[in-house]
Amino acid sequence: MQRKLMRMTGAGLACIPLLLAGCGEMNVKKYLPFGGDAVQERPRTPANATEYQCAAGKRFYVRTLEGGAAVWLILPERELRLEKRDAESGLRYGNGIALLEINGSDATLKDGATVSFAGCKTASSDPK
Repeated sequence: MQRKLMRMTGAGLACIPLLLAGCGEMNVKKYLPFGGDAVQERPRTPANATEYQCAAGKRFYVRTLEGGAAVWLILPERELRLEKRDAESGLRYGNGIALLEINGSDATLKDGATVSFAGCKTASSDPK
């Protein structure tokens, strides 16, 4: 009796793959926790920010605050707030050390006496 039960169980287990094969396409990768076909990349641009692409492949982001009275400057290594300064042409924002000058779609960032980011343009104005 026990042998008969073992044979029936073995035959039943052997039939399961055949029955499942008739159910449609079996994509094992779909059920594995770390196996997937496509990796979705998250957008790199921060929300409500303008991307500036500069010479030498550098880039930074600017988010306007308080109706243009200040900006939040997002650099690869740090973030800082810059207050609006008086400017005859274009916009100037600074904090005593860093100075961001925006003139239309062009921008220049000076960090102290050195120009850290030059030849910057908004990503939307960059011809691709």
